[in-house]
Amino acid sequence: MSQSGLDASSSTALLDLRGTPCPINFVRTKLKLEQMPPDVVLEVWLDPGEPIEQVPESLLMEGYQIDMIEDRSEFFALKVRRRA
Repeated sequence: MSQSGLDASSSTALLDLRGTPCPINFVRTKLKLEQMPPDVVLEVWLDPGEPIEQVPESLLMEGYQIDMIEDRSEFFALKVRRRA
């Protein structure tokens, strides 16, 4: 159910983790960020509830920068980047 890609024109990667439970969604997000160059934005799609409550907090504790959290009605879009 997860899908990932890189939009070269905007240097933003997408990771669709809707339907992925905690803590697997955090682990997949962290692994994707570790594979990416610093300062490239990763947009992560998360379900409401525990995923959007836990994943951003865990990423901040790991030292990642949260640029935005957007409520898109049926899911949340989280934009995060790895610091240089």
